[in-house]
Amino acid sequence: MTAKDRAHLLFALPPSLGSELGHRPQQLHDYLRAALGRDVEVVTPASYEQLARELLSGKVDAAWAPPFVCARIEAMGVRVLVRGVRNGQSTYRAALVCRKDANVTLETLSGTTAAWSDRDSVGGYLLPMAWLRERGLDPARTFFRQDFVGSYRAALEAVAQGKADVTSLFAPSSKGGQAQGTGIEEIWPGHEDAFKVIAYTEDAPNDGVAVSMSLNAVVVTELEKALLSLHQSPDGSAVLKDCFHAERFEVSPRMGYRALYRVALASL
Repeated sequence: MTAKDRAHLLFALPPSLGSELGHRPQQLHDYLRAALGRDVEVVTPASYEQLARELLSGKVDAAWAPPFVCARIEAMGVRVLVRGVRNGQSTYRAALVCRKDANVTLETLSGTTAAWSDRDSVGGYLLPMAWLRERGLDPARTFFRQDFVGSYRAALEAVAQGKADVTSLFAPSSKGGQAQGTGIEEIWPGHEDAFKVIAYTEDAPNDGVAVSMSLNAVVVTELEKALLSLHQSPDGSAVLKDCFHAERFEVSPRMGYRALYRVALASL
């Protein structure tokens, strides 16, 4: 069933939220239902690949997607409606981290074990992969084992429990005011001091909300308005923080993820 056959809006959240979804789907559902004046269903596909496929086919109407997925589907004609702003920036980077008490550096990565959130996660896999290759470190040869565990939280837990030596997650842009920050505070509050940063990658565009090509233009406009006004109310600000890890949305420029097209399409 596509958007043309449905009376309600089907909105997808990414699998990187993992078991920490909690009340977030209901929170987003309640806000969008009130803002749009129509029923809303919030779903979480099992993988980023499934998320992209269902958005391209019209099985879901809109989705909160990482830059890699946004680039892939934007290159195929899908519109990225808005993108998140964090710490005043619309770009972010990845932080490669290990346990605070571990003696892990770029020079000692060989033979270690990595835990990644998802193969299509920019902050949780793709940015560190590209960054390591640019420095002459082939991940396939560098790491003894690489596990994909489904979410940022699960990857951090694997490192904390000694099941893996390193992982990666999103971090504030190098252009922001938190030069040494990471997303651990948001993903696993209270455990920031259990990890240390090995290295930061280059910046990439923030996650965005993409809409199906089959979604009615009037609904697209209504959704864009609702998302752009989220930060103007306490309930909306809570949705931004809990569901999108963002302080507000901005309109995504046309072809805003063009810099990632080549790597995104090459992975298909």
